[in-house]
Amino acid sequence: MKIAITGTPGTGKTSVAKELKKDGYNVIETAEICKNFEIGYDYARKSKIVDEEKMDEYIKSIDENGILFIEGHISHLLSVDAVIILRCNPEELKKRLMKKNWEEKKIMENVEAEALDIILEKAIKKHDKIWEIDTTDKDAKTIAKKIEKLINDMPPSSYGNVDWSKWLVENAGQI
Repeated sequence: MKIAITGTPGTGKTSVAKELKKDGYNVIETAEICKNFEIGYDYARKSKIVDEEKMDEYIKSIDENGILFIEGHISHLLSVDAVIILRCNPEELKKRLMKKNWEEKKIMENVEAEALDIILEKAIKKHDKIWEIDTTDKDAKTIAKKIEKLINDMPPSSYGNVDWSKWLVENAGQI
């Protein structure tokens, strides 16, 4: 089973993926395989452009044995069996991205995307099995354990409970 671990940059995907690897799970990081599918660079947004169709064909061709996690902020666009979206309060997300020394414009673009549920909206269009986990006040090990419980129990999809609309209203005009 292929499971995407996705979310806005700064929500904890890489840290959680490291914990899952420690627990013996197979994990593919999209940041690593994107190099093979890079077709350009968006200078305005300061981000790589990848051929999503070719990358998806590659993911489809992988014969996973058991659980295979595909970690990255575009993994929800790929052909996977389930999607786990890591979410983070926009105020905390801003702090995390500032610690990474991101430019203000890029920080605000990602904070806005998180507040507006952009990744969730895209995931819903492509997938049936989706879960959201709020990572705001939790460490990577705790989140990894939640993910392990999800994949063992396989409960019905659970999304739409993470709501940053209050933050949006309070910060309108500032983003």
